[in-house]
Amino acid sequence: MKLLSGKVALITGASRGIGRGIALKFAAEGADIAFTYLSSAEKAIELENELKQFGIRAKGYRSDAADFKAADELVSSVVNEFGTVDVLVNNAGITRDGLLMRMSEQQWDEVIQANLKSVFNLTKAIQRPMLKAKKGSIINVSSVVGVKGNAGQSNYAASKAGIIGFSKSVALELGSRNIRCNAIAPGFIETEMTAVLNPETVKQWCDSIPLKRAGSAEDVANFTVFLGSDRSAYITGQCINICGGMLT
Repeated sequence: MKLLSGKVALITGASRGIGRGIALKFAAEGADIAFTYLSSAEKAIELENELKQFGIRAKGYRSDAADFKAADELVSSVVNEFGTVDVLVNNAGITRDGLLMRMSEQQWDEVIQANLKSVFNLTKAIQRPMLKAKKGSIINVSSVVGVKGNAGQSNYAASKAGIIGFSKSVALELGSRNIRCNAIAPGFIETEMTAVLNPETVKQWCDSIPLKRAGSAEDVANFTVFLGSDRSAYITGQCINICGGMLT
């Protein structure tokens, strides 16, 4: 039996990168998929069709997770369409890198809104159907940068560290209702964003990782499936690093 058969998952920012990998893996494990995208309708339609090939229901929603009202309306639309939401994956996020001395207020605000406020927005909205069902798994995508920091990414690090604290707090609040909340912290993962990096830079990163390679979206997705499934029924309030030993 597939690990997520009979479950409905809502995944934000799924049209590319890690989010896309998670959506595909969830569909392969039997989950019906609702996902959000913000800019590329073409990629969203492509993903929706690809997900349906697994024999599950799938629908993309153009929605800005950083918009409180839009997030609430999104959850209502998904529940109306799919009946409930068993798993929420808060994956949407952006970077606006730069040294603090050159960072603008706008660069700070945009990252905090897109990365951290979005997690608040969707988690608050998803409480209603999960409390009604008396079960649920919330998985928030943080980063190793949120655990250890990184020069030139103070805004991104702050947003991802905030996700970890938020996840632990939600786990404490909702645990008695059988709703779990965990964070995952991916390390150096090969995506469209890393494809533009200098090959020598990539090699230096990989050489510093104990497993001597970058991770893949599938590496992240595999563990996310576990957290979304009933096999992780006694795991909540944790932040798990998926980093090839980078933080060891």
